[in-house]
Amino acid sequence: MRSIDTDIQMVDLKSQYLSIKDQIDQAVIETISSTAYINGPRVKQFEQELVDYHNINCVIPCANGTDALQIAIMALDLKPGDEVIVPAFTYVATAEVIGLLGLIPVMVDVDPDTFNITLSAIQKAVTPKTKLIVPVNLFGQCVDLESIVTFAKANNLYVIEDNAQSIGADFYKKDGTSVKSGTIGHISCTSFYPSKNLGCYGDGGAIFTNDEALGARIRMIANHGQSKRYYHSMIGVNSRLDSIQAAILSIKLKNLDKYCALRQKAAAYYTEALASCKELQVPKSESWSNHVYHQYTLKVPPKTRNNLQVYLKEQGIPSMIYYPVPLYKQGAFKEWVTDGFFLPVTEQLCECVISLPMHTELTDQQLAYISKHVLKFFEK
Repeated sequence: MRSIDTDIQMVDLKSQYLSIKDQIDQAVIETISSTAYINGPRVKQFEQELVDYHNINCVIPCANGTDALQIAIMALDLKPGDEVIVPAFTYVATAEVIGLLGLIPVMVDVDPDTFNITLSAIQKAVTPKTKLIVPVNLFGQCVDLESIVTFAKANNLYVIEDNAQSIGADFYKKDGTSVKSGTIGHISCTSFYPSKNLGCYGDGGAIFTNDEALGARIRMIANHGQSKRYYHSMIGVNSRLDSIQAAILSIKLKNLDKYCALRQKAAAYYTEALASCKELQVPKSESWSNHVYHQYTLKVPPKTRNNLQVYLKEQGIPSMIYYPVPLYKQGAFKEWVTDGFFLPVTEQLCECVISLPMHTELTDQQLAYISKHVLKFFEK
């Protein structure tokens, strides 16, 4: 029998697969047997299931989350030199597609406790050239999207919600109703990368909107700019979710709420176990949404972070640092960043965050082992 330390994974995709193996295997075999590999019935079925789950008008599956962002921005017909506000503390894809399309990424600081972009930071960054805001629901915690969308509409700005890390989360509106994350901006995008809360067994993504005219335009762009075969109304791209991945995702979507609950249970265990340690800060959950914990990310003193990671590795506990370098310090963005540009919260977070194992298969025994060693490190 393997010891507990050798069993701990940062993301345990194999155990999750084994729990639904019969359903997955059958769906994959049936899809292969159908020979409808591209835009087949499985893709249309999954698309409708996403529409129903999110209670939204339009879903357009595509090849990956980065494509989803690129296509969404292309649909807005922005002009070269237009400015797009993004958080500086996020994965590169959020800003990468902005530069790729000839737009200007304007990077702003984030909240020190939720790691998310704030309305006040956006307000300070808006100029006459600003056309779009791309808030990121980082680590599974929603941004204050209702306030941001209200501000955007008052200032004739678009909002594309980057929902790649928080699919399945509930957003609580000020009128007392709730909606699913990914339904609040003009457009939202998600990724089905395998480690995501809803992940496939390859690459995949999707774009969401309640605007049916915008949805039709997005669908055309994702399909070579055509709505009718061989008749191309605009320059588009080729970005498709294949039928096998759709079949897998259709099964996993039925389990998404359970998966979110399991992540929340694991996070609650960590939070209770680690709350007494004054040297670290556990994740904060805001009142406007629940947290679905794509990552469970701690803040620790900067000078201890790397040593903690080494110590955990010695105990057989994996960990990750999301993200070690601010976007504005990446060489890819140097043409848009002035010398000496500095965002204090982003700089601090890049030095002090560390993410613990987080997935649907964590056992209480594993959670206890991980928590014990995090506490033990700070007792030394």
